[in-house]
Amino acid sequence: MHYVNTTKDRLKLSIALLLLSFCITTQAQPLPDIGVDGKQGTLVTAEWLNQHLDDPDLVVLDCRVKVEITDEGTFKSVSGLPGYQAGHIPSAGFADLITDLSDTTSPFQFTLPSADQFAAAMGALGVGDNTRVVLYDDFNSAWAARVWWMLRWIGFDRAALLDGGLGAWTAAGYPLSTEPANRAAQKLTVNLRPELIADRDEVYAAITDENVHIIDAMPESHYRGEMVLYDWPGHIPTATNTPSSSLLDESGRYRASDELAAMLASDPEDRTITYCGGGISASSNAFILSRLGFTDVAVYMGSLQEWTSDTDNPMEVE
Repeated sequence: MHYVNTTKDRLKLSIALLLLSFCITTQAQPLPDIGVDGKQGTLVTAEWLNQHLDDPDLVVLDCRVKVEITDEGTFKSVSGLPGYQAGHIPSAGFADLITDLSDTTSPFQFTLPSADQFAAAMGALGVGDNTRVVLYDDFNSAWAARVWWMLRWIGFDRAALLDGGLGAWTAAGYPLSTEPANRAAQKLTVNLRPELIADRDEVYAAITDENVHIIDAMPESHYRGEMVLYDWPGHIPTATNTPSSSLLDESGRYRASDELAAMLASDPEDRTITYCGGGISASSNAFILSRLGFTDVAVYMGSLQEWTSDTDNPMEVE
């Protein structure tokens, strides 16, 4: 057995014990709660949200939009504000995609507003440069994903979706509130990422570019031309079909990453453009692609409502 007999030995042992203690202490500490920062933090559970609902830097936003069927059998999107007023996650504000977060002067619904207009609207909801945001809806997380993608577009990365949306919250037994949010307005800086948005010309060029992957997020029956929701049926040529609804399991939560990767198999470094009817469901696909590590993803915000309004734009049916 070795004994410590000298001052030098004692000093070495003390240093060794100090370093060992530091390592043990460091390893024993729980990982920091990064909340909604980073790739893994872009999706949070109802349990996580319930635990952090009172965090002073956390802003929760209800992004619901109600889709109604008209007498003519078409779809009409109206504000989800009445649903919010009837009951929402406590402290949540209401993000109105029908008015405040769209360019209402456009002939197409949900047209992207200017970056400054969007940043001002989010700032009025209490979203600032140093806040964290959790977004939710009650429709496959597509409306929430649209707001999430727009936040990324202006350079804000501290946002997450509530996995399973409002249904997951209520299924967990957590309460709803009818009290409106009361948050002070904040300044939200714009650091624009224009590459996250595709326009009609880029999509048209992508049809003949083998290095660009176009994903149709519409239902399969619409992709095949069996259902007609816009001026004419089918899909944009060369597009593959991954319906946004297929990204979710029976509970309304996103499927496991390995399942999603198999469904969206392609080169993650290739340019990928998603579209749907109005840039809503396509944002859910883009959200998942980003979580899977795809580095060059864009949403065609005009989508089929814009594309099919011009007879020069080709469409295909299966």
